[in-house]
Amino acid sequence: MFFWMVGVYFQPEFAVARNILTRVTALISILDDIYDAYGTLEELVPYTEAIEKWDVDAMDGLPEYMQAHYKEILNLYDEIGNDLATKGRSYRLTYAKEAMKKQAKWYFHEAKWFHTGYTPTLEEYIPLALLTTGYEALSITSLVGMGDVVTRDAFEWLLVDCKILRASQIICRFMDDISSHKFEQKRGHVASSVELFMKENHASEQEAEEELQKRVVDAWKDINEEFLRPTTAPMPVLTAILNLSRVMDVLYSNGGDHYTHSKTELKEHITSLFVSPLPI
Repeated sequence: MFFWMVGVYFQPEFAVARNILTRVTALISILDDIYDAYGTLEELVPYTEAIEKWDVDAMDGLPEYMQAHYKEILNLYDEIGNDLATKGRSYRLTYAKEAMKKQAKWYFHEAKWFHTGYTPTLEEYIPLALLTTGYEALSITSLVGMGDVVTRDAFEWLLVDCKILRASQIICRFMDDISSHKFEQKRGHVASSVELFMKENHASEQEAEEELQKRVVDAWKDINEEFLRPTTAPMPVLTAILNLSRVMDVLYSNGGDHYTHSKTELKEHITSLFVSPLPI
């Protein structure tokens, strides 16, 4: 997890931002697993409601593992909020909380599809699947601890038809689906863009993956376009969002899901970066 965040920003001045993003991403990753693999539909309904209420009393009646996760969310955001308050940046906590609440709702929508046996069309799937990448929440959270370079306008820019954010979501979703759809289907998961494209276009798996890869390439072009006219947001903000996407090329390179199965290629990257760095 920390390897991922170092890829977003390695600079010493962003140590606080890196710490916040690492810890929130860990909680979002567990949240994804709760909705994907562990929670029943009956458990997920009150859990989604509890996250929306954002109140310690709302966890009464939740399973023990959900209570533990919920406490960690509330405690971490309280800690972040206290730190922001001392710096006159309390407004940022509102954006971060809302991002987490929305993430839970989107995960629940996808979980409901799976538990009810509903197979969406590709046209239905893509808008929700882009949201369940978590990239809106991660992008917003990446700005929370970045210092004075970030203003309220930067958060609003991300939330209003942000081209670079959408491109990042496309890169994440389709690279993830291409790399992990076989494993996900064995575990039990709503159909991915690969299966849906194959079904609707009578295509082979290879043809589906090639088409989705083309969309990834087009998304990178959109990101490059935003950097050619960097007037919409400060360069450090654009760079953080860009780097979230760059890390995807490492985590899902060569058709592998190195985030889920981290003991192979990703282990080598971590070792080379933190254990055996290049001599200076």
